[in-house]
Amino acid sequence: MKELKRRVLKWFDHRTGIETAIRNFLYEDIPGSSGWHQVFGSVAVFLFLVQAFTGILLAFNYAPTPGDAYNSLKYIVTEVAGGRLIHGLHHWGASMLIIVVVLHMTQVFLFGAYKRPREATWMVGVVLFLLTLAFGLTGYLLPWDNRAYWGTVVTTQIGSDVPIVGSYLARFLGTDGSVGVVTFARFYGLHVLILPPLMTFLVVFHIYLVRKHGVAPTPGDTGPTKKFFPEQMLKDAIAMFAAFVVLYLMAILVEVPLGRLADPTDLSFVPRPDWYFLFLFQTLKFFKGSLEPVGAVLLPSVAVLALFATPFLDRKNVARLTQRTTALGVVMLAGIGWGALTLAAIRSTPPAQEQTVAGPTPNATHPPQAADWLQFSPQELAGLGYFRQEKCLACHNLTNGPQKVGPNLASVRHRKDAAWMIQHFKNPNQLVPGSNMPPILLSDAKLNALASFLLKLTPDNAGVVTSAPEDILRGAQIYEDQSCGNCHMVNGVGAKLGPPLNGVGARRSKDWIAKHFANPAALSPGSIMPPSKFSPTDMQAIVSFLESLPAT
Repeated sequence: MKELKRRVLKWFDHRTGIETAIRNFLYEDIPGSSGWHQVFGSVAVFLFLVQAFTGILLAFNYAPTPGDAYNSLKYIVTEVAGGRLIHGLHHWGASMLIIVVVLHMTQVFLFGAYKRPREATWMVGVVLFLLTLAFGLTGYLLPWDNRAYWGTVVTTQIGSDVPIVGSYLARFLGTDGSVGVVTFARFYGLHVLILPPLMTFLVVFHIYLVRKHGVAPTPGDTGPTKKFFPEQMLKDAIAMFAAFVVLYLMAILVEVPLGRLADPTDLSFVPRPDWYFLFLFQTLKFFKGSLEPVGAVLLPSVAVLALFATPFLDRKNVARLTQRTTALGVVMLAGIGWGALTLAAIRSTPPAQEQTVAGPTPNATHPPQAADWLQFSPQELAGLGYFRQEKCLACHNLTNGPQKVGPNLASVRHRKDAAWMIQHFKNPNQLVPGSNMPPILLSDAKLNALASFLLKLTPDNAGVVTSAPEDILRGAQIYEDQSCGNCHMVNGVGAKLGPPLNGVGARRSKDWIAKHFANPAALSPGSIMPPSKFSPTDMQAIVSFLESLPAT
């Protein structure tokens, strides 16, 4: 039996060479000074494999289109067995991979392991670091929530500032004008189709270069070498296991943030990139106006070029870590600068940005002002009535209460115009891809009234939604339906053909107003106002509305 096994393995190795390759890999000679400080590269490769595996599992239930992406992700997290764990492993694994890659590069930099003949190994490592950030950038948009959408808007705007190639880059990413379906498709294609094989090739090439030139020994290491297996491999395995334990605990204990569905109209949202780009976001605050390309493009470009040029700038002989004071100073300054900028960006994040579907902030009520609806025009009050009728509060906040599916309609700083709103009401999914909002089946006049109300709405007058009496709103709708504004003026809005109606309640009784509607010529000889036949309920509503109008 042993002879048969030996012959099978010999035949397999002769045809494939796999056994010999594995043996050479495991039993390669490495410096005797190798140890725990060199485990980061292996951990980085392990985490990349975790990302690839969890990404494939997520792809089985992920819908790569705007809107559907958001809903499919919620489905994965809430319905698919193990979905929340896999999503957590993929999300937090991305952050951990960036941390480990940075630690690996820092270790190589401090020990001077980039020196001759390992210049190419270092430069390929820099490219791998940039690809790791590219994975984070392209994957950031894929949940298609508000946080991801607006963070991508900021990031792509920075890219469009690159001199000469900025406009081409914007067109390539599909962001020439706005972030939408094309942008999503490009980011998804890069994240799933382009970056993984490119990363795999460069990882294999990087490992090949490491093996070709050997692991860099510690300066002064003149002792005997040792085999990679079993001692160093055991250290690598322990480090990978520890990293996975941390990642697993993060996945099960820390919920991945998922905000509401991406809303391109929510201009009140203050965008924030992911944590590893916060330092750059904060840096841009020091370069405003014409200087913005300096912080957005020039400084990062200089930093990347400096990383590539490091082996050629530092051509001294390898020295002990304690003697590499310049390298230690560079790492300390970079760490302090990055930490300070990141902390400043976190501290400047508005509280509203911390609200997610997974963890809303405590409810805060807006104190309604007494009779705040008196300052609204009839058309705006009619729109408020339609706002209530369509139950818009079920999906939208007007105060800093618990997070809802739609954006806060009172705190929008830059609003779309009425024409855009009307088209959005008719076909929400056309203007906001992936929107779950149903079409509003009202006439154009009523939709225009609803848009007028939303344009008037602010955090200061949001209390009108709950404080305005129902009969007043119904009266305003009747006023608009009858086109009373073509002859009368209310709160400065309307025509002057008839008398202004502000303060009519102080001049006329309820009965007089009701009789006037029934037969205007009888009470106002010569009036050209046509008689109106209202139901008792509608008559009470229009009379109550007119009686409520304040004197001007």
